[in-house]
Amino acid sequence: MTDKDAGLRESLEQTGKSVLGASRTELYIDMRFMASALSSLGYEMDLSTTSVGTDAVNIRFNPTYVLRLFVEEPGRLNRTYIHMLLHCIFRHMYTSKNYEDTRLYDMCADIVVESILDGMDYQCIYRVASDFRDRWYSLLEKELKVLTVQKLYRYFSDPGHELETKEYEKLEREFKLDDHSFWQRLPEQDPEEEKDKPPLDEDMDSPEGKPEDNPDNGPKKEKYITPRRLKQIERKEKDWDKEAKRLQTEIETIGKNASDRLGKLDWILKFENTSRTDYREFLKRFKVLREEGGIDMDSFDYGMYTFGLEHYGNMPLIEENEFREVKKIQELVIAIDTSASCKDEMVQQFLNETASLLLTGDSFFQRIKIVIMECDDQVQRIETISSVDDMKRYSDGIHVEGGYGTDFRPVFEKVEELCKEGEFENLKGLIYFTDGYGTFPDTPTVYDTAFVFVEDSDYEDENVPDWAYKLYV
Repeated sequence: MTDKDAGLRESLEQTGKSVLGASRTELYIDMRFMASALSSLGYEMDLSTTSVGTDAVNIRFNPTYVLRLFVEEPGRLNRTYIHMLLHCIFRHMYTSKNYEDTRLYDMCADIVVESILDGMDYQCIYRVASDFRDRWYSLLEKELKVLTVQKLYRYFSDPGHELETKEYEKLEREFKLDDHSFWQRLPEQDPEEEKDKPPLDEDMDSPEGKPEDNPDNGPKKEKYITPRRLKQIERKEKDWDKEAKRLQTEIETIGKNASDRLGKLDWILKFENTSRTDYREFLKRFKVLREEGGIDMDSFDYGMYTFGLEHYGNMPLIEENEFREVKKIQELVIAIDTSASCKDEMVQQFLNETASLLLTGDSFFQRIKIVIMECDDQVQRIETISSVDDMKRYSDGIHVEGGYGTDFRPVFEKVEELCKEGEFENLKGLIYFTDGYGTFPDTPTVYDTAFVFVEDSDYEDENVPDWAYKLYV
């Protein structure tokens, strides 16, 4: 590379960084709550892209593209900046590698981010939403309630919702603003191929400035990620996770009047920041440590055993322990919301799932007590399970009673009554399967309480008390 080329490259890079810095300043002035996130990305010129994208560490830009946006469409540049920032906050570039259809994942991630931006009331990122967008928002929110990448990907992967080619391409063009090829995916291209590429790409004359938008160009190759850069990206994930939680806290403290300008951001942040625990792992919380009959091979002293056999003939000096300490489930309450809003098939699915997890392996002591309560606005039925066979029979032949309004308090009052009567020795927890439409108790319980929702159903989890867990199955 000649001195002239090096000078031109440096000049282009500084221009691009200045343009992005100006955009960041404008965003910071209008959206102070995003200050920390706006300072989390560096800038790096990358001529392997004809537009702009991020790998969660830097904004990687083609200077010609960002300069043209700054001059012709500064609002679009601001929106693209925040668009990339939200990809980072929701860690889309980290979860993309878990999905087989990366093209569909990219589209879903863009729809989620743009739906948030369209609901925000800030002039610096404002754009008029097309009728096409509004129509899709109405349809998807009606079907899915909360728009997340996982839900959208599953929705569009369903054969019943498969998109026609033209509609698919139109959705991509409508919601795409940045280059996702820097995200964590299989490398298909060595950076040596790009180092001598001229700084001004002839393809920049395309209508959108992004030739990859054109399906006639063929499949898009992902950018090569060096091992060193990959480590930087992986380390950055924890920072973005913390930033998402910090942003949620910041939004909660700025007050309702200000938060109204944020639209769905607060709601989706709460949903995404809710920690997900495997249902099987959660059930382990209800296990207790007790002695049970059976040989404990872990505490068996082979040294003394073989010493006796060697020196005293066929006479071991120690015998195996006939009792062992194990952690299993002994007592548990399962409450089932049988109000009219909870469908029979949902209840049956929950019971089948719970029974299959509890009955897998060695989960129960020989003597157990699982109390199952069916309740709407009052406790309608109580079933006591004292053996594995009882659990199998109940889960196979469920008959739901009730069907009126919902009040969760009678279940807790009944459990308190049973505890006072000595029916439970060491109750560890209560699992309440519901859709969340009802009156919750105010008083925290001495045992762990979890309200369980079917993730893709219509549920209301906003009013679950802070001392209870929320599970989504």
